[in-house]
Amino acid sequence: MKRPTIGVLPLYDGDKQSYWMLPGYMKGIEEAGGIPFMLPLTSNADVISEMAAMFDGFLFTGGHDVNPELYGEEAADVCGDICSERDVMESVLFRRVVELDKPAFGICRGIQLFNVLLGGSLYQDLPTQFVSDIQVQHKQSPPYSEPSHSIYIEKGNPLYRIVEKETLKVNSYHHQGIKKLSERLIAVAKAEDGLIEAVTMRDKTFVFAVQWHPEFSYKSDPSNFQLFEAFVKFCGK
Repeated sequence: MKRPTIGVLPLYDGDKQSYWMLPGYMKGIEEAGGIPFMLPLTSNADVISEMAAMFDGFLFTGGHDVNPELYGEEAADVCGDICSERDVMESVLFRRVVELDKPAFGICRGIQLFNVLLGGSLYQDLPTQFVSDIQVQHKQSPPYSEPSHSIYIEKGNPLYRIVEKETLKVNSYHHQGIKKLSERLIAVAKAEDGLIEAVTMRDKTFVFAVQWHPEFSYKSDPSNFQLFEAFVKFCGK
């Protein structure tokens, strides 16, 4: 049986002007039965269109903050580093992937990017902009394979069908999060403080994203490996 091929969005080090990759993104896909390929960082629309047609699915990785201009705001002082090259490439690629109805899995920055490109907005900095009576640690210290807080999943929704649990303990390493949810997305998990932790896209085969980092915890937590398995399974259809 042919293994599905999956394009993985590159991480970028601006100081070194180099692409790089966390092994967990690649190994999670490989161990779930897919073949991962790290993509080049390009703004060439023709190249991006060819890549969208070439691969069976796409993993949108974590990393830089999404440029607030994409959701109609100016970058506040609390906003982190932005990578314009990633914003441009991933915007073009995501829209093309959605048009083709190919599987897309977003992690951390990925969930934020999906929401913004589909009309939603973000908290530029949770500690200073997100108000809740419940305190949740959204930016933990290493080791990142250890859980930081709980998330809650409504029974019967798409995430529940993957993990078959109403509660999960997840790791957490982010300072931004979904503020206004896109009307084209459905929230399928929330943290104890109400912050959206996972989404899926309406009327698409598999456009799914999480705020936590299964690439760090898929070996220690079977539920996180099930996310990779579900993604690769849809890529192989």
